Amino acid sequence: MRIAVLSHTCTMEPTARDKVPLDHFQVKKAVQALQAYLKSSSCKTLLLNEAQQICLLLTFWKIPKQEQTIRIPLPHALRNESVEVCLFTRDEPNMTADQTERFYKKLLTQSGVKFMPQVIPFKVLKTEYKPFEAKRKLLGNFDIFLADARIRRRLPSHIGKHFYERKKAPLSVDLRSKHLARDLDRLVQGTTLTINKKGSCCLVRVAHSGMTTDEIVENIVTAVSTISTKLHMKGKSIKIIHLKSHTSVALPIYSSDLSHLKLLEEELKKATLAKGTKKKQKSKDKSGLKEKHDDTKEAIAEKDVKPGDGDEEEEEIPQLVPIESPSKKPKLEATSRKGSKKVPKPATTKRGQKPRQGQKKLGKKAPKVQQKKQRKVSD
Repeated sequence: MRIAVLSHTCTMEPTARDKVPLDHFQVKKAVQALQAYLKSSSCKTLLLNEAQQICLLLTFWKIPKQEQTIRIPLPHALRNESVEVCLFTRDEPNMTADQTERFYKKLLTQSGVKFMPQVIPFKVLKTEYKPFEAKRKLLGNFDIFLADARIRRRLPSHIGKHFYERKKAPLSVDLRSKHLARDLDRLVQGTTLTINKKGSCCLVRVAHSGMTTDEIVENIVTAVSTISTKLHMKGKSIKIIHLKSHTSVALPIYSSDLSHLKLLEEELKKATLAKGTKKKQKSKDKSGLKEKHDDTKEAIAEKDVKPGDGDEEEEEIPQLVPIESPSKKPKLEATSRKGSKKVPKPATTKRGQKPRQGQKKLGKKAPKVQQKKQRKVSD
């Protein structure tokens, strides 16, 4: 059996700014179509008449900037009284693990809790459920997990990532509250919505196929109203709401008007104008501070100047001429020395050393006068 896609969407104007107006006729029509589809497909897929979960698919106008978990109390419970619940508690001082377990069980019975969860102290969780296999068994044995608000932040490093992947993260409970039974019933029989920063869509479980149409409609209306009021996003942030199961087509039950886009544009324009005015004010303040600073500098300079200094003519500062120191020797000798160049001395060999290859022996040359005398004598 095919489901005819419902083209009619809600066009009612919102009564409040944050609340989402739902058309009850549209919601009831979608629920009836979904129930007919589930009855036709239950004999093929399901065994032992298991109930299928009915969810709401929310689509936002923008991707949320921060993560959020919203607890939604429902008028009609999603789970039976035979639901298996686990409660993580803190270690009471001067008590063993067995004594703390008995203490909290007694506290729950005195407060009037209908179901009795299994109490696991924090010390037992660290020691007995440290291996990976023990954590997997613990995850499969229970439907919902609760945790004392005083140890909620210490649990992620001890329970592992599989609790969060399968969306069974423990919900925090204040065990010191006066209305403990009411708080536990709302958590166990209600539902939670987790909003991430990864995308603009999120899914929340609202009902199951074993409920009547009126019960499903009441749960849908209460869930949408609580979500729209508890969202941290500004204005009307929900774009479209669909109703679906895990195997069916998504049926639209709400779509927002395009007038919301005009409101967003107006808000953006106002924000840009406000930023522009702030920048102008900052620039004006800076210029005013500079002018004040310059005025103070001028006033200080006027105070330092003596009266009558402007009338007198400025005295000319004499230029200093460097005095040459007298040279000790006459200039001729200096010029002669400058003109004469030093002749490099020939390299002499030490006594007892042979000259290298290509090097001639150097002997002492006689002066020219002696050479002439020797020539005359020889003649």
